[in-house]
Amino acid sequence: MGREISGSTRLAGVVGWPIEHSLSPALHNAAFDAASFDAISLALKVGQDRLSDAIRGLCAMGAVGVSVTMPHKAAVLALADHVDPLVERLGVANCLTMVDGEVFATSTDGQGCLDSLDEAVGFVPKGSSAVVLGAGGAASAIIVALLDAGCRVKVLTRRPEAAEELVQRLGGGLSVAVPQDLGGADLVVNATPLGMDGTKGEGLLAVLDPSLLSRGQIVLDTVYAPAETPLLLAARAVGAKTVGGLGMLVHQARRQLEGWMAQPVDPNVLWNAVGGRNEQ
Repeated sequence: MGREISGSTRLAGVVGWPIEHSLSPALHNAAFDAASFDAISLALKVGQDRLSDAIRGLCAMGAVGVSVTMPHKAAVLALADHVDPLVERLGVANCLTMVDGEVFATSTDGQGCLDSLDEAVGFVPKGSSAVVLGAGGAASAIIVALLDAGCRVKVLTRRPEAAEELVQRLGGGLSVAVPQDLGGADLVVNATPLGMDGTKGEGLLAVLDPSLLSRGQIVLDTVYAPAETPLLLAARAVGAKTVGGLGMLVHQARRQLEGWMAQPVDPNVLWNAVGGRNEQ
């Protein structure tokens, strides 16, 4: 960072548990530096029992805003003064913006995913089909973004009841997938943490048989550490196009930052902060 930290410097960050692995502060600070925006972003490790204290404290200190990650994406809704219609629909938020002592909750995960797919492989959702793995906050956001963009979407989970609950909650033409649906989908998205450093990536492959994937389809893994997840390696082996999780991270952060700073953010600034593009 080339900027001087002063008494007027405002705080931003990412709130989660654990949080040490997060690249969000690097993205935020790169954007702040490029725009000469007087703020600094930190990784803020906050447990569930102190989440309310943390958010209210940040708001009281005049923070710009925070990115929200696991396991707080649902819990922060109760702490927001204003929740946008998308967040009401999803039941989760990944971004809080602090303005004049009030907290505004938004979600950028879904559009960040579509931005990443467009940038990496030119994916056009309208008229396409997708299978999304997972039923958590990121999965919900991605599913809604795909549905709203005209994509036919099915959801696949380890627990069938979780998929059924998601279908009932989100509606919009969403349906429950079976493993055999994977090969016929234009797009397959892993929206679970399986495959992340410190988790058992083979757990995902126990749900998703790589032999069901097909040449030419697009496979996106929202996990960004490691860059080469078990799913991406297996997908590439059968000739699928693969997209890593860094692109979604970059673009959901870009949309958050543009809201915080009220100005456009060059994606190249963010890509440079995380080592550049590395899509296959």
